[in-house]
Amino acid sequence: MAKGQPIDRRKDSDHRTRIDKWFNAAIKAGASDLHLKVNQCPKMRVRTKLKDTSGEVLTPERIEEIIFEIMTDEQKEFFLKNGTIDFGYEVSEAHRFRVNVFRQRGVMSLAARHITSDIPPFETLHLPPVVHKIAEHNEGLVLVTGPAGCGKSTTIASMIDHINKNRACHIIIIEDPIEFLHKDIKAIVSQREIGIDVVDYVEALRSLTRQDPDVVVVGEIRDNHTLTAAMRAAETGHLVFATLHAANAAQTVQRVLDLYPQEERELVRQTFAVAVRAVISQNLLPGLKKEAQRIPATEIMIATPIVRRLISEGREGDLPNAIRAGTGEGMRDFTESLRILVEEEWIDLKVALQYAPKKEELTMALKGIRATATGII
Repeated sequence: MAKGQPIDRRKDSDHRTRIDKWFNAAIKAGASDLHLKVNQCPKMRVRTKLKDTSGEVLTPERIEEIIFEIMTDEQKEFFLKNGTIDFGYEVSEAHRFRVNVFRQRGVMSLAARHITSDIPPFETLHLPPVVHKIAEHNEGLVLVTGPAGCGKSTTIASMIDHINKNRACHIIIIEDPIEFLHKDIKAIVSQREIGIDVVDYVEALRSLTRQDPDVVVVGEIRDNHTLTAAMRAAETGHLVFATLHAANAAQTVQRVLDLYPQEERELVRQTFAVAVRAVISQNLLPGLKKEAQRIPATEIMIATPIVRRLISEGREGDLPNAIRAGTGEGMRDFTESLRILVEEEWIDLKVALQYAPKKEELTMALKGIRATATGII
């Protein structure tokens, strides 16, 4: 979201607009995204592929008319000045869209992501059982990492849903944008969307302690201000979830440090070693079964005393060995995850070898030979 974006203050969700027919069609088709572009008919992304609709071909005048109808005067002014804007649009209580309007080649375009309250449970996501256990902690920082589009937000949403169903607590979710809609079940869930409910992350995090949270989701960590606030909340007795773009646990530690100036990194390292509870790294792979066309391969690092010591001593290069040695605590590396997925016939061997960190290790693991964990004492 561009800095200084106006907060969406619209309250009337009963007024229907011309774009609603396409939003409702996207919902009915099970589409994840809706795209409006000049000289094209509306398109939907269904099961990762863009598909044409039977809608009209959009002229510059028509698309401007349709999009401006769902924007406030303040949002129009901001868009005309900055060329892009994010906001939320509610179709019904159970369905809303995260809308990004942007200018390209001098005309307007729209990309809208469907946000739903249909949160998949752990079982359908095929996550390892230890993820349940991680979600049941009362404090600490849990990072879910991986490349864009690997299901990080879905994993966190499933963990939050598990907490919501089993623990009477206050969950505060700060996102840009909101990915899933959570209903109050056993917990109270407060969802704050940047640009709609609060101006920015700094303001949202500043007021966090006054809102009596037990569990906090801070969305994607993009800067050191957000990470500092997340670690502080974890250190003061809150369970904090966040996402980060990193391939694995060792890279996660380096990414954390890279967010800070050189002179601050040693203090950050020690703080992170204390605050971290777990790092869940994942990647989505094409699956073999109809019920799991995309399935996650995961690396799980639990902050055991050995793991904390390695981080504090600057020995993140030894974390892979600690993970291999920590199967009793529920840890596993990507090689072990790929081995399980192949042996249980969730993915093809060729896919596993394509995504394996080290093909030789995976080949040996499939033959029953596992690399030994060394160098962590």
